[in-house]
Amino acid sequence: MLAAIAALETLAHSGSVECDTRGTDSYSRVIGVCKVDGRDIGAALVSSGNAWAFREYSSDYVAQESEARAAGRGIWQAETQKAKDYRAEKWAVGVQKAPDGCPIKGNISRNGRIYHAPWSPWYSRTKISVNKGERWFCSEAEALQAGWRAPYWGR
Repeated sequence: MLAAIAALETLAHSGSVECDTRGTDSYSRVIGVCKVDGRDIGAALVSSGNAWAFREYSSDYVAQESEARAAGRGIWQAETQKAKDYRAEKWAVGVQKAPDGCPIKGNISRNGRIYHAPWSPWYSRTKISVNKGERWFCSEAEALQAGWRAPYWGR
């Protein structure tokens, strides 16, 4: 995960970034294609083995993923689990352990009101103190609507 973040940062800082918005998905997230000096960032990340093609929704980047897999680049160096499957497993465990089955932790720190989903690297270290105004959320949308933000995952 950190390798992918580093690869994205390197690409984004290598030139002028422009994004072409293609609409929003069912979660109101913006869908688009971003390029740095004309180079498709998504294609570059998938080609280097730092991301998967999102085959469930698009055929974009399938060729790049197949090439990266055949060459054993990045995530394809060993047996790998798709991010969505990893998150689903973490979510299921979090639901079992969380109060009322709401596994997202709303933490207050000097950096503000930050929510941690079960796949966050800081999740297991985050303790919730309801007396201090911290709380649990059932979805990321609920946390965002309440004014909390996701953690920064960069270096």
